[in-house]
Amino acid sequence: MSFYDQSEFEIRCEWGIKGVEQLAPISNVVIIVDVLSFSTCVEIATSRGAIVFPFQWKYEDAREFATSVGAELALKRSDILQERGVSHQYSLSPQSLSQVPAGTRLVLPSPNGSTLSLMTGNTLTLVGCLRNSRAVAEAAMSYGSQIAVIPAGEKWLDSSLCPAFEDWIGAGAILSHLQGSFSPEAESAIAAYHQATPNLKHLLKQCSSGKELIGKGFEADVDLAAELDVSEGVSILRHTPDGKLGARAYTYQTA
Repeated sequence: MSFYDQSEFEIRCEWGIKGVEQLAPISNVVIIVDVLSFSTCVEIATSRGAIVFPFQWKYEDAREFATSVGAELALKRSDILQERGVSHQYSLSPQSLSQVPAGTRLVLPSPNGSTLSLMTGNTLTLVGCLRNSRAVAEAAMSYGSQIAVIPAGEKWLDSSLCPAFEDWIGAGAILSHLQGSFSPEAESAIAAYHQATPNLKHLLKQCSSGKELIGKGFEADVDLAAELDVSEGVSILRHTPDGKLGARAYTYQTA
C-alpha cells in the first residue's frame, strides 16, 4: 500500500508526473488539467472537430512525428511571428485555434499537459479545463467511480514542479461536479475553486502564469481560458495506429 495514492477515496487529486504515477494505475479515469494552455487548446480544437496529437516538448522530433501522421504542427507562441511561408499559425495559444477547421490533424507539443497525457498507460484519460469543467466531470462519472484529477503545474528552470494557481483552480472546478468520497487533496482544490469563483478572470490575470502570458501579448488566451462552463465538449485520449511512432500515436478527439 502507498501512503500517497489516496486509494481509500474515490475522488483523488495530485500534482504532475508523480500524481499520474501514483493515481493512474488505481483509477478508472484520469483527467489532465493544464488551463494555460494545453487543456484549453484541446477543448477549443476538438470542439470544432479537430484531432489533436499530444506530443512532448521537442520540436525537431515533433516535426518528424507530424509528417509521419499527416498532421500540422502547432508552433511555439514565440515562433508565430517568426515563421514564414506556412499555411497556418496554430500554436499553444487557444486564440490561434478558435477558427481551426473540422478534420484538422494537429500535433500539439506541450511540456506539461501533453507529457502527462502520454503517461497514463491503459487508464482512460480525459482532458479538462474551466471551459468544460462540468461536462468533463459528468463524462468521467459515466466511465467509473474511481477518478483522478491531475493539475499539471509548470516547471521551474531546473525542471522541478512549480504548482500553478490556474491548474489548481481548474482541478477544483472539475472536482466540484464529481460525486463520491473525496480525498483531502480533492476537497482542498474544491475549496480553492469556490473561493476564486467570484473573481475568476481577474485572478487568472493576476496569477504568475496569467501575468506572463499578458506580458507576452497573449491576454486574449487568458480571457478564453477563464470562461467557465461555456462548452459541452469532452475530449478523450485514443490510441491511433498510424504513424512511424505508433506507440506514441495518441489523439484527443471528441468523446
